[in-house]
Order: sequence, then C-alpha cells, then structure tokens
Amino acid sequence: METLAMHISNGIINGPVAAIFAVIALAAMAFCVMRGRQDLDDRLAPMAGLVAAFIFAVQMLNFPIFTAGVSGHLLGGALAAMLVGPWVGALCVAVVLVVQALVFGDGGVAMLGLNITNMAVIGIAAAYLLIALLLRVLPRTTTGLAVTAFVAALVSVVVAALGFVVQYQLGGTTDLGGNLAGLAGTMAVSHLFIGIGEGLITATTVVTVAKVRPDLVYALRALKPAAPASVPAVGGVR
Repeated sequence: METLAMHISNGIINGPVAAIFAVIALAAMAFCVMRGRQDLDDRLAPMAGLVAAFIFAVQMLNFPIFTAGVSGHLLGGALAAMLVGPWVGALCVAVVLVVQALVFGDGGVAMLGLNITNMAVIGIAAAYLLIALLLRVLPRTTTGLAVTAFVAALVSVVVAALGFVVQYQLGGTTDLGGNLAGLAGTMAVSHLFIGIGEGLITATTVVTVAKVRPDLVYALRALKPAAPASVPAVGGVR
C-alpha cells in the first residue's frame, strides 16, 4: 500500500515539522467548523455529502510524482469551494483525507496535518480567492462560470502541490543535494497537467449543476456581482 500512497506517506517529512502542520490543520478545521455552521442548511448539508463522495472518487486517480511515497492526483478543492463554499468545502476535503489515511492507508496518519494543510486549506483558499475575484469581473454566463471553475481548479492544484515543496524544505528526510528547485519544477509541471484535467472536470460539473439548479451553487448565491458605479446627480438637487 505504501507504493500506492496517494498523499505524503510517513517518513517523508520529519516529526517536528509534521507536528507543527498538524496543529495548523487542526486550528484551521476548527475555524472552518465555526464558520461552516453559519452556512449549513437543508440545501447545503446533502450537497456536502455528495461533494465529499465525489472528491473521494476523483482522488482515486493517482499519478506517481516523487519517490514511492508521494504522488499527484485530482484534488476537488475548487469544486467543493464553488458548490458548498470554502468552510464546508475544506471540511469535506479533510474528512476524505482522514478516511483515506485511516481506512485505506492512502497517506501516512502522522502526515495528516501536512496533507490537510496542502489540500483542504491552501488548495481551497487559493481556489475560493480566485472564484471570488473572477465572478466579480466575468459575466455570469455559462462561459464565465466555466472559465472561473477551470482557472480556480488549475491554480489550486498547482498551489497545493507547491505547499509540499515548502514543507519538504522545512523538514524533508531525504537530502536532495540542493536541488529543491528541481523538485518544485517537477511538482509544478506535473500538477499543471493534472490541474488541466481537474479544471475540465470542475467546469463541466459546476456548469451542469448551475443549469439545472443554480441555487445549489454556493458561489453564485454568496458572491454578489460588483455593483455598477453610481452616477453623480446633475443639477442643484439638495
């Protein structure tokens, strides 16, 4: 199972750094629980379950990247951010990562903090920031929504992958001989191609849902379009 690990396996990052990121991940998830409670309703709760199941399924597609213990795969963070929001979306990804580590042995249990930080925190944060920006400047048409989903998914996958590079610089257990830039390049390029695939899947899924039930797309409900600039009144009206 170790050779098929989807995420960072035990022993890739040293214990102290793993512990620090475990605390970071725990604090971030606690904050997401607090904020997510404000969003949960009869419409969002079942959608969160569907999103978690979909993320679990897409993460089964695995691509070896670096050593036997690290690999690349579809993330699903941008899809979660668009459909259920950043707070509930991060919890969905975190739950999937915990189940994969504890039940299926995908990723080390001791590395859960690192994996959750990369995929549930950094990945979704990057995706939602882009979603919030693009939905304010692009038209809310099928094309605009598809472009938003594609770009957010692509960028979030690459940013999450580069999070591992930072973690490896802080506590990697194998000496790369000063070739950290090579690792960063490998992770970025490989995840760029993975991100293109995820972007297409995310855009197709979000557009399909929006056509049938636009009220189920969290980003369309929560992010209002930018208000037009007000025109000053002409004349001496007081």
